[in-house]
Amino acid sequence: MAADEAFIKVFNDPFFDENGLVLSRVERDGPCWIVDPGLPPQAEQICAHLTEHALAPVAIVLTHAHGDHIAGIDEIRAAHPELPLYLAREEWPLLTDPMENLSGRHGVGVTAQPDHLHDLAPGDTLTLADTTWTVLDSSGHSPAGRTLYCATLKLALVGDAVFAGSVGRMDFHHSDGDGLMRNIRENILTLPDDTTLIPGHGPATTVGRERRTNPYLQD
Repeated sequence: MAADEAFIKVFNDPFFDENGLVLSRVERDGPCWIVDPGLPPQAEQICAHLTEHALAPVAIVLTHAHGDHIAGIDEIRAAHPELPLYLAREEWPLLTDPMENLSGRHGVGVTAQPDHLHDLAPGDTLTLADTTWTVLDSSGHSPAGRTLYCATLKLALVGDAVFAGSVGRMDFHHSDGDGLMRNIRENILTLPDDTTLIPGHGPATTVGRERRTNPYLQD
């Protein structure tokens, strides 16, 4: 299978151009994940997309808990109560602390209810329909950032670890620049070159392209 055999709908917020996703294996009438639902109007658009395509969300999956990646959680859960939330345990406190999730720096004060939480520990696996996803450690931009990798689909959701031509910011108070670069090199660049990377901001890229051309990843 190839990455385009997954159905990925991307929603961007107008402030940070953050990529909130709906990910499914079928275009209509099937289960889906909601990944990193961000600032308005993302949640409203995501819910409309679910209705239009008769998709049934089975989980909200977070690559990390910065404010621009969690802002839509409560609105989505108002329409889909008790939806489980998957997030690395170390980042659970960020859901309710605007200064830790960085939204307080911008005067927004984003929070999300910490209900129905499930840990994403490195090496764990999740399933969506007929696919299996491995949890990889991509922390460093945030305390416990995670990448979700599906070998069958040749697809990885990398959050804000690495972008097309760049890497995640390392200057926040809870960032670890050395750790981020190590995790990118050991856990993302070691994936097959034709693995598609879906970042938290900006366009998709591939492992091979970033290994060859990303100026931050050249030896």
